[in-house]
Amino acid sequence: MKKQRPVNLELNTISFPATAIASILHRVTGVIMFFAMGILMWLLAKSLSSPEGFKIVAEWSSTFFAKFIYWGILTALAYHLIGGIRHLIQDLGYWEELESGNSSAVISLALTGILSVLAGVWLW
Repeated sequence: MKKQRPVNLELNTISFPATAIASILHRVTGVIMFFAMGILMWLLAKSLSSPEGFKIVAEWSSTFFAKFIYWGILTALAYHLIGGIRHLIQDLGYWEELESGNSSAVISLALTGILSVLAGVWLW
């Protein structure tokens, strides 16, 4: 028996609410930070291994590509931290309604944008 329900496979036509975007980004930034920890621990181990290793890491860290990677890690960390605080507040019973949850998601995205710009200014 064939089910008579609509199927929408065009993902560019789906409009996600801010709460869904915030939730997806919180998970994505968690994965980014997981892999970033490996990169940062390797850089720390390399810089502590010898004076030559420190020099290599210091020279690499002054390149545009490295600063861009650091900026991405800082932005992911900022969003994950803000999103985590948002989720903790929701766990306490606040911002659980649709309108307040949507507003808190938009505010968390805006705060991340501000912190992202500040991290870029700090790095460059």
